[in-house]
Amino acid sequence: MAVPARRVSHARRDKRRSSVWKLSAPAIEKCPNCGEYKRSHRVCPACGQYNGRQVIAVEK
Repeated sequence: MAVPARRVSHARRDKRRSSVWKLSAPAIEKCPNCGEYKRSHRVCPACGQYNGRQVIAVEK
């Protein structure tokens, strides 16, 4: 059952909610073309390929 708002202090309420803002590390995988690590579902910054296609031109 809920507690009346005046019974719970702001500090206690905020301490309870603080774990909501913790971030997790992004998923990292190897690029199948060049083998460099990249984030999932994004263009590889090293070779410029995504899903087997050349998407952006990257200078070497």
